[in-house]
Amino acid sequence: MSRRCPCGRRTYESCCGPLLAGARRAETAEDLMRSRYTAYVEGAVDYLLETTSAATRGTIDRQQLTAYCRGLRGMSLTIVETAAGGPADDTGVVVFEAALKSEGRRFVQRERSRFAREDGRWVYEGGDVQG
Repeated sequence: MSRRCPCGRRTYESCCGPLLAGARRAETAEDLMRSRYTAYVEGAVDYLLETTSAATRGTIDRQQLTAYCRGLRGMSLTIVETAAGGPADDTGVVVFEAALKSEGRRFVQRERSRFAREDGRWVYEGGDVQG
């Protein structure tokens, strides 16, 4: 029985599952954004670290990230806007709204995320949380 992917697009097996398992790479910045959302709610910390740019990966506290993911529940993901980030691009921007629940509190995170290709694959460079 197939379950719906946390990112909301398709089944997990035909959407973010293969990316998190390392069976394939994100083709677009939006694909990477969706798979990172899924990784947060699934607790796939290794995937989150691997898909963060090398320049910022070392600043992430693995234990803190693991604890955050453990207490996180994804409610929904909405892609608000994308700029570039296609199969032929080297950079891209994805604006998203993620409805989440942490420690019993619901909240919506709206972020403008920046992505770039690093060694031929998409990585998360950083983002600006929007009020």
